[in-house]
Amino acid sequence: MIVGANGTGKSSIVCAICLGLAGKPSFIGRVDKVCSYVKRGCAKGSVEIELFRASGNVTITREIDVLKNQSSWLIDKRSATQKAVEEQIAALNIQVGNPCQFLPQDKVGEFAKLSRVELLEATEKSIGPPEMHKFHCELKNFREKEKLLQIACKEKSDYLEKLKQSNERHKQDVERYYECKRHLDLIEMLEAKRPWVEYENVRQQYEEIKQNRDQLKEELKKLKETQGPLTHKIQEYEKQRRQLDNQVKMKSNEIRNTSYKCKEKQDALEKREKQIEEAKQAFRMKRDDEDNRLQKISNTRKMIDDLRNEIESIGSCENLQPQIDSLNRDLKQVHEEKSAIDVEINERLKEVENLKKDQESKCLDNLLKQREEKLRIRYRDTHDAVMWLRKNKNRFKKTVFEPIVLMIHVKDYKNAKYIENHIPSNDLRSFVFESQEDMEYFLKEMRDHLKLRVNAVCIPSITYANRVPTRALNDLKKYGLFSYLRELFDAPQFVMSYLCYQHHVHDVPVGTEKTRAIIEQVIHETKLKQLYTAHEKYVVKTSVYSNDTISSNTHLKTAQFLTFTVNVQERRQLEEQDKEIKERFQTLDTELTTFYEKIKHLEHRDNEFRNQKKDLQDRKTKKNHRNKKLTTYNLEAEEKKTNAKIKEINVQKAMLVSELLSLIKDCTTLNVQKVDLVLELATEGYEKNKLEREYKATTLNLRQLEQQFNDFGETKRRLLEKCKELMKKARHICNLGPDQSIPQEYQTVSMRIHNDRNVTFILAFQDLPNTVEEIDSLLAEEKTRASCFTGLNASVVEDYKERAQEIQQLTEELEQKTNELDNYRQTISKVKERWLNPLKHLVEQINEKFGSFFSSMQCAGEVDLHTENEEDYDKYGIRIRVKFRSSTTLHELTSSHQSGGERSVSTMLYLMALQELNRCPFRVVDEINQGMDPVNERRVFEMVVKTACKETTSQYFLVTPKLLQNLTYSEKMTVLFVYNGPYMLEPKKYNLKAFLRRRRRIGVSRMDQ
Repeated sequence: MIVGANGTGKSSIVCAICLGLAGKPSFIGRVDKVCSYVKRGCAKGSVEIELFRASGNVTITREIDVLKNQSSWLIDKRSATQKAVEEQIAALNIQVGNPCQFLPQDKVGEFAKLSRVELLEATEKSIGPPEMHKFHCELKNFREKEKLLQIACKEKSDYLEKLKQSNERHKQDVERYYECKRHLDLIEMLEAKRPWVEYENVRQQYEEIKQNRDQLKEELKKLKETQGPLTHKIQEYEKQRRQLDNQVKMKSNEIRNTSYKCKEKQDALEKREKQIEEAKQAFRMKRDDEDNRLQKISNTRKMIDDLRNEIESIGSCENLQPQIDSLNRDLKQVHEEKSAIDVEINERLKEVENLKKDQESKCLDNLLKQREEKLRIRYRDTHDAVMWLRKNKNRFKKTVFEPIVLMIHVKDYKNAKYIENHIPSNDLRSFVFESQEDMEYFLKEMRDHLKLRVNAVCIPSITYANRVPTRALNDLKKYGLFSYLRELFDAPQFVMSYLCYQHHVHDVPVGTEKTRAIIEQVIHETKLKQLYTAHEKYVVKTSVYSNDTISSNTHLKTAQFLTFTVNVQERRQLEEQDKEIKERFQTLDTELTTFYEKIKHLEHRDNEFRNQKKDLQDRKTKKNHRNKKLTTYNLEAEEKKTNAKIKEINVQKAMLVSELLSLIKDCTTLNVQKVDLVLELATEGYEKNKLEREYKATTLNLRQLEQQFNDFGETKRRLLEKCKELMKKARHICNLGPDQSIPQEYQTVSMRIHNDRNVTFILAFQDLPNTVEEIDSLLAEEKTRASCFTGLNASVVEDYKERAQEIQQLTEELEQKTNELDNYRQTISKVKERWLNPLKHLVEQINEKFGSFFSSMQCAGEVDLHTENEEDYDKYGIRIRVKFRSSTTLHELTSSHQSGGERSVSTMLYLMALQELNRCPFRVVDEINQGMDPVNERRVFEMVVKTACKETTSQYFLVTPKLLQNLTYSEKMTVLFVYNGPYMLEPKKYNLKAFLRRRRRIGVSRMDQ
């Protein structure tokens, strides 16, 4: 028994035993590295253990290097390997990794967590015979092999039964196959006779059609002879009708002219009426004005006096006119100067406008603006991102390209559809980045801050712009393929590299209508994955299941963005012209600024002159207005003047009415003549139509007869060709040459056909039907019967035989597997008997000891061998059930159901039950009594002392930090007290012999007293 306060180093003895006997640090449950068990500050540590052995003790030493975390071993002071140490320990049946033999402090709580299977394995290794655990492992392996054999036998048995059922089903198919062959032989004979019957039928039809055609030819000849006189009469009527029609047109023109003249006269009369009304209205207005003037005359006299005084005050108008004339001359001079400057300005502005128009028509940027405008309309977010990029290019470390659609320049606008159909819309709208970091920054700004949905791509690390196509273009020109996509447009090298890498524009050819005409040949011979024709795109794939080539085609959509193009040479020329135009713009702006300053000065002078002229004219106008207000009307003179004017208009009106009446009379006469001509024309038309109907009916009949005649001719030709084809077919079937005559014996010839059953059928043509309908009926009947035998072919018999051989082979294999399974079961039964009976006896002994220990403590405990299936040897386990109170039932020992003290008592008693049965030389239990109450601790301690101190038991190490008073001790116990602290002597100064002498003297002196 090892006793010492907590922290004094009791457990260090347990750790030394484990490590010194080649135990792993994980067995102790503290740290994983062996160097961690060496005292701090020391570079090395060692453990030396002497083990008792009947043939002579053995000393094992382990030296630990802290820096290298390595160990060196010595056996009896001689260097050895760890494997040799492990063999020495195994020979003494020492198991420091078995919790039933070696239970450190940190592993005490884990004992109750052991599963039934793990507890059984630890118990077998601890107290069972050496072969017990071996038998258990063999049983588990045998059981796994037995399961595999059972599965194999089951699979083979099922497959064998399946084959037998399949052969039973196909047994009838073989018989049906031969019956189907007989029907097919008859079908072959019927198909051989049918062309001869068809030929005879068609020949008879040909003779009948030939006779009908000859009769119809005579009828046509007679009908054509009667059609001549009708044609002559219709031509005469048509000539008369044209003459009458011309006369009617002439009368219609005369009537139209006369009606137009009548309309002119009527308009003139209306105009005269309007003039008379206007004259009367003017006179009435003047009379009303005079009446108003007379009514207000009394009120205006005073106004007249005032106006005369005002006129006198204004002065003479003749004095103002010279001043006005002088101002007019000055204004004219200003206007002339201003007009000259305006001409100069207009010339400059016109030149500016022409330069702008020329710049817009030739400038390259105009093309980009058109694309940008389309981009703005269709993809507003992408356009906003382009505007942002142009303002913030200094934020990026490397080159950033605008969307690909703005970077590409198609050499010929007709080829733009290939580019837009090949590159997806998302990629055309993508910004191209040389740096991945720049792209991530750009996308973050667009999507997170500006909330714009844009696309971006990064160019590949190596350039693909100059990649060579897999096939030379000269090899493809014979198929109508004239170029690869890469040669149809220009783009910056980085953009071209991305397009070659992602969309393989360097390896996709473009063809013409010729390519479309031979597309199947092109796909088969060139093995191209993609290609374009004039209006379609073809994609070729290979099926992963059948290796068949699958092609699909789509119609090309119209190009939207790349229709306007310009080549690189023109672009340079336009840029130079643009530079010259900008310099000319600056010169013209300077000249226009000078002219505008002169205009401004002249306008200022013009305004001054105009203000002076306006003042003078206002004074003159005001005087004239005052004089006009003094004017009066002479009503009598005005009335005479108005009456004279009305009289003159009435005379003109009478003349117009006379002329109108004459024109109306002429128009009536012309209409009567026109009606007579129209009636005569209608009569002639009726007679002509009557003859035309008769002629038309005759012509229709003639056409029908001609059509019928042509149909007969076509039918005759077709029947003749059909006769020749049927004769050729019949000769081929009967093996007759083209120059041989048809023998009479072919009508009764016999044909011998052999089938697979070597049965010969002799059939003759005379035994078969002689009409096509009967042959077709019999042929359809035989084909229907033959079609009922679906799914049959010549391989049915071969499959049947192969399955029979496979059945025989599987039967032999199944018998072999069954015998092997029986042998395994016999072996399992023998090993099971040698393992299970000793194990049950061992468990009964453990249960007896365990139960007696619990009974002595007024508790109950039970240990049994538990398994759910007797054949599952990997699921056998030891079940511990305990009961600490009389009011409860037995419960299995687990880490969750019992308290810590109850688990400690149960663990200790189970280990004590193993003590007398143990084969190991010693056992170690560290601080097992920590969670026990005093009563249980005393009882357990007494049991340990009583059991461990028997003659037949092995050495027992009990480590505890505390002891109860008045415990029972045995003479066979050795008690070691561990002291440690700041007042202890150093190990080097400690003299054991002096301590013992001093201890003896103290003991003798006490005895004397």
